Amino acid sequence: MDVQLLSQSRSAQQWIGSWVSAQQEACEPSQLPKQSFQKATLREVVHLSLGGPQIRLKLSNLFGREPLVIRSVVVARAKPGATGEVEKESRIRVRFNGATGVSISAGTEVTSDAISLPTEPFSNLAVSMDFDSVPTCATSHPGARATAFLTKGNQTTKERLKKSERFEHWYFLSGVEVTSGISIGAITAFGDSITDGHGATTDGNDRWTDVLSSRLVPHAVAVLNAGIGGNRVLLDGLGPSGISRFDRDALGPKGVRAIIILEGINDIGMLDREKEHPQEDHDALVNQLETAMKGMVEKAHQQGVCVLGGTLMPFLGSEYYHPRQRSESDREKINEWIRTSGVFDGIVDFDKLTRDPLQPGRLATNADSGDHLHPGPVGYRRMGEGVPLDLLTGKRCSHDSQDARN
Repeated sequence: MDVQLLSQSRSAQQWIGSWVSAQQEACEPSQLPKQSFQKATLREVVHLSLGGPQIRLKLSNLFGREPLVIRSVVVARAKPGATGEVEKESRIRVRFNGATGVSISAGTEVTSDAISLPTEPFSNLAVSMDFDSVPTCATSHPGARATAFLTKGNQTTKERLKKSERFEHWYFLSGVEVTSGISIGAITAFGDSITDGHGATTDGNDRWTDVLSSRLVPHAVAVLNAGIGGNRVLLDGLGPSGISRFDRDALGPKGVRAIIILEGINDIGMLDREKEHPQEDHDALVNQLETAMKGMVEKAHQQGVCVLGGTLMPFLGSEYYHPRQRSESDREKINEWIRTSGVFDGIVDFDKLTRDPLQPGRLATNADSGDHLHPGPVGYRRMGEGVPLDLLTGKRCSHDSQDARN
């Protein structure tokens, strides 16, 4: 389907999402740093997809049960490498309604004041937070594929943190927005661990969404990764279900004009993971997935947002799901529906891009991370390079009847 979703036109400066992180609850010790957040500095490095003359931060306590109290926040351009070191001259103290500290109530998020820090597309931004008190359950994104740093005391203004604990999680930081004078908007990639980047290189920024973002730099289109590892469309599990988080994570970021949905393989895999179910259970699951995705598309269309459907990728041989023929048949039925139903405004055939042509139920060997479920860097590059750009540049689709989402 030759649908064009986004247009470029000069306009007044507007806020557009440049980076997001889909949030979930972290309560267990295994989900948290060894060191306490209390009276400590957390530095997180994020990779922007779109630059601009100003930025602002979104901080989240969505899953906290007590207030999150932050004494100070400092942003700076990160130096190359995974050291956590920042450019000294770029450091700026962040304010929230004019104050240098902020208390975030349980179940809420806050957005900072505008920060005059010019940024470039594909640049790294370091955000340092000094905590006073932190809820027992943190709001987090475990699949960061980026190194974060935690150390005692207030070291937010230091170029390099001393004696820091390192881990590959993001906590409390849920978004970075930039100002842009080109009215084009952002694309949300909504999915599970394949979108989140399981199998990608830590600090390498080589998820399929990163590859797509690099291709869209000349068009000044942001790509926002809203994947959660293990996520399912229908049921909560590792993170809230796709249908329950769609409004916040897919439609919520500023400037979203299009969404690519690639989700459902965990719903299919979990059904028969421990025991086989009768055919009627498989038929019901397929119907429920189709209904849920159709509902997502309808919600997006109501807000003038177009949706591309991503076909589900092969997973025969998966060491986690050990799928059988009924599960493979479910995947094939869902993919046929995505391709032919007409529900979506366009199709990204990730299945075709990554499958073994001789064994179409399996990932191609050079695309596979080794677990027969997730791609490796080569597979992710194939996915990102295979998204048709003519679906994401040029004239906006007919559903975009309002500019109120700017």
